[in-house]
Amino acid sequence: MLISEAARLFGNKGYENTSIRDIAAAVGILPGSLYHHFPSKEELFTAVYSFAVSQSLDAVKMALAGRVDPWARLEAACIAHLQGLLDKNRFAAVLISHLSVSSLPEQVVTLRDSYEAVFKNLIAELPLPAGIDRRIFRLGLLGAMNWAITWYRPGSETPASIARKLLTPVRRE
Repeated sequence: MLISEAARLFGNKGYENTSIRDIAAAVGILPGSLYHHFPSKEELFTAVYSFAVSQSLDAVKMALAGRVDPWARLEAACIAHLQGLLDKNRFAAVLISHLSVSSLPEQVVTLRDSYEAVFKNLIAELPLPAGIDRRIFRLGLLGAMNWAITWYRPGSETPASIARKLLTPVRRE
């Protein structure tokens, strides 16, 4: 429950705007009691972030299972990423809640990089049009998907339709 509430608050308010008092109040304990479990806000965030990366990696790996076509693999990974990000009951929103790289704990940077490596490898397999910078394409794709959390409204688009539309301009089959 503590990790879940911390994830919800970090995801909704961001790291900087979420206090230990906010988290303690959400789980019904005193702020000092929270420090019994986590010595600092940074360590709590790292635990939440670690769980979110694990959950997101599992979802992407499940989506990739049995797929061999490079475009189908990337599309499935994008759909899984968007589903996790846009599902209010999931932890993925915390993955984009603390974007200032200079202030991220090293362990969080390592976790983030391990997640992004999945997309890096998927994009490396693609037959992209000449002149497409794979690094910029990856960062742009992840950025576009992550931005969906700010504008997405259930009922108009689905995570699958968003993923397909993001890939259409560069997709070659």
